[in-house]
Amino acid sequence: MASLVKGTDYTGVSIVYFCHDGQGSFVMAKRGPQARDEQERWDIGGGGLEFGDDVEATLKKEIMEEYCAEARDFEFLGFRDVHREHEGRQTHWIALDFKVLVDRDQVRNGEPHKFEAVTWFTLARLPERLHSQLPRFFEKYHQQLSS
Repeated sequence: MASLVKGTDYTGVSIVYFCHDGQGSFVMAKRGPQARDEQERWDIGGGGLEFGDDVEATLKKEIMEEYCAEARDFEFLGFRDVHREHEGRQTHWIALDFKVLVDRDQVRNGEPHKFEAVTWFTLARLPERLHSQLPRFFEKYHQQLSS
């Protein structure tokens, strides 16, 4: 019996984080050739929630893995249904979205096999070639991200 694929054979849950420095800047990673999808696109951060894992623990673990930084404080922004196509198949994820304060001096690329670069941006100065789901994220949470 083949194993089921999260997000394709059943709805997956993703923890998405907008890591900021409290001074108007936030961190993004450029997805490299070894990333699962959306290579060469800039993304904030995220990881799948595994069965039995705690949402807040997963949030902190994923930020440490990707950005080598501790979550100093965080706010739950809301959720999004994320529908898209991956490798010719429709996918469905529920994204639990967070705004997370991190120490700018701690942040570095913790997964160079997945990310080509980790860089700070502002909402007024976004890079080109964003992850396909980011425009909706920025639109939905613009007010909360600006404060």
